[in-house]
Amino acid sequence: MTKEEIIKLTNKVFEDAFEIDPEKLTPQAKIFDELGLDSLDIVDLIVALQKQFKVQIREDERVRTIRTLEDVYNFILILKQEEEKK
Repeated sequence: MTKEEIIKLTNKVFEDAFEIDPEKLTPQAKIFDELGLDSLDIVDLIVALQKQFKVQIREDERVRTIRTLEDVYNFILILKQEEEKK
C-alpha cells in the first residue's frame, strides 16, 4: 500500500466519521487543536482506522505520539510495512 493510498483512505475516515471538511485535512493539521477531536473521538478514530486498514492499533504504544494527520499517515504506513514483512 502506498502512502498516497493511506492518505486518501485516512482522510476518508475523518470525512465520514467526523464530518470534517476535506480542505482542513492537511498533513500539518493538528488532530485535537485544528480538527476538533477529543479523547472520546480518538477511540472512534482508532476503531475506524483499524477497520479501514485491517491493522491492530489499540495496543501499540506508538499511537501516543500522534499529534497531526502526517503522524497518522506515517504510523499506518509503518504498520502496513511491518505487516508485509511477516
